Amino acid sequence: MEIERTRAPRDAARIAREAVRAGVKRLIVGGGDGTLSEVVTGLLAAGLGDEAEIGILPLGSGCDFARTLGMPLAPEEAIELLASGSRRRVDAGRIVHMCSQGREQTRYFLNEASFGLSGLIVETVNRRAKHFGPRLAFALGSLAAIARHPRPNVVVRVDDREVHAGPVALVLAANGRFCGAGMKVAPGAECDDGLFDVVIIKAISRPRLWLNLPSLYAGGHIDHPAVSVHRGVRVESVVREPVPALLDVDGEGGGGLPVRVELLPRAIRLFGVPVRRRVV
Repeated sequence: MEIERTRAPRDAARIAREAVRAGVKRLIVGGGDGTLSEVVTGLLAAGLGDEAEIGILPLGSGCDFARTLGMPLAPEEAIELLASGSRRRVDAGRIVHMCSQGREQTRYFLNEASFGLSGLIVETVNRRAKHFGPRLAFALGSLAAIARHPRPNVVVRVDDREVHAGPVALVLAANGRFCGAGMKVAPGAECDDGLFDVVIIKAISRPRLWLNLPSLYAGGHIDHPAVSVHRGVRVESVVREPVPALLDVDGEGGGGLPVRVELLPRAIRLFGVPVRRRVV
């Protein structure tokens, strides 16, 4: 077994692409959702999605896609599962958006792509809060993001159907159920059903957002009147006013609207994962 360490942002995409082109058939990704997203980008952008299997060793801050799969987060148990677990094909997502330099950028992801509060939370956590530990860091980042949230005015379309027009707190295209180190934002999402769960939280007052924040961890926010869930394979959004709407793509920021997100069914092969289970 060979070990390669990332040395710069997006280095995992290069490592994965070069390894598979050299004949490697199995990649073990030690890291969080961001590292996993980079590996998926490296493979899918190069047309190599069917050429290798990915094993997940959850060592990062969020590891939310591992939660959706039901994987143990303890490294020793995850290593054992890599040797004894099942194979599974899962969906992936492709996102085209405006990067911070004002040009169009394409990325791929496994867990989620979102904008609004999530983009502010990621910016806060990645800049200064990770030393608190992942769960507390994301909770503190959420409180700080709500305090400064600009409530962008957007239009959202799912499969060419307009589902929202107006200010929002969060728009999330979910392949997995969790984000933010354990927030169950999309409790009904399945990563192999060929559909995104698109969760839209309308703009509400900051006190009401703070008050309802705990419900995100249990998935109880879905019943709130300001929340709607739509399912589809394409999500598009544009801003109607010049208010920033920052992106979060598998826990990594950078960029904003307009945005187009497309689901890629069964695009990634995994190994060493628990036997597939359904949410009831």
